[in-house]
Amino acid sequence: MNPSDPLHPWSRLAAGARRHADDRDLAAPYGFATRVAALAMATERARASLLERFSLRAMGIACLLLVTSLAANYSAISAAFAEEPLVPGDPVAELLDSSAS
Repeated sequence: MNPSDPLHPWSRLAAGARRHADDRDLAAPYGFATRVAALAMATERARASLLERFSLRAMGIACLLLVTSLAANYSAISAAFAEEPLVPGDPVAELLDSSAS
C-alpha cells in the first residue's frame, strides 16, 4: 500500500489526470459581472439591530455634548493657549519659565 508505487491506483489516477488536457473555456459568460453587481445592489438592507440603533443615537448625543461643552468653555480653552498665564503670579508658570532659561 505504498502510494508512490506506480501500480497503486492513486498513482495511476494522478498520472492519467496529468496527461489529460483541459480544453474548457475559462472565461465568465457574457453579462455575468453585470448580473452579479445588479444582484448585490438589489438586496434589501437588513433592519438595524436594537444595539446598533442605540449606539448610533448615543454617538449623536455624545457629539452634541462635545460641541456644547466646547462652546461653554471656549474662554478657558483659548486662555490656556494664550501667551500669558491665567493667574498673574502663577508659581507653576514662573517655575517653568525659570527652568527654560
